[in-house]
Amino acid sequence: MKRVFTLGILIIICFVLQTALFPYIEIAGTAPDLMLILTVSFGLMRGRKEGMLVGFFCGFLYDLYFGYAIGPFMILYMILGYCNGFFHRLYLVEDVLLPMLIILIDDLFFNFATYIIFFLLRNRLEFSIYLKNIILPEMIYTALITLFTFKFFVFVNKTLKRLEKANE
Repeated sequence: MKRVFTLGILIIICFVLQTALFPYIEIAGTAPDLMLILTVSFGLMRGRKEGMLVGFFCGFLYDLYFGYAIGPFMILYMILGYCNGFFHRLYLVEDVLLPMLIILIDDLFFNFATYIIFFLLRNRLEFSIYLKNIILPEMIYTALITLFTFKFFVFVNKTLKRLEKANE
């Protein structure tokens, strides 16, 4: 129960930071995707099921705030959380390179899927402009923010594991 409550609070905090604070600290017109970092982090640390659940709630909030319909971002975040859960066995707590590499790949996939859903289907075919002005700066910015936030999420996960063991 503590894990569910803590994850709910983390999702809400990340959502508020992403929607209220990060638009004011944009670099090159883009802001980092903290919800993606949270989904990837818990997918890596806890496995497919928890990565998918965190992705579901992150995507649901994202759809409520940014989307025109409920579902597209929710499905994208769920897929990313589930797929990152496959790397759970490869993940080492001290390793920062694997999460950063996965964040880069996931951010590329997320933004490419966003381009397809929201731009390509509306016959906006300027992918090179979208790649240069949105995808690449956001990938770099999100990867840099991952250096700091991932360590915090690891700390939260370790604390939750200790509390779960103490309650057994």
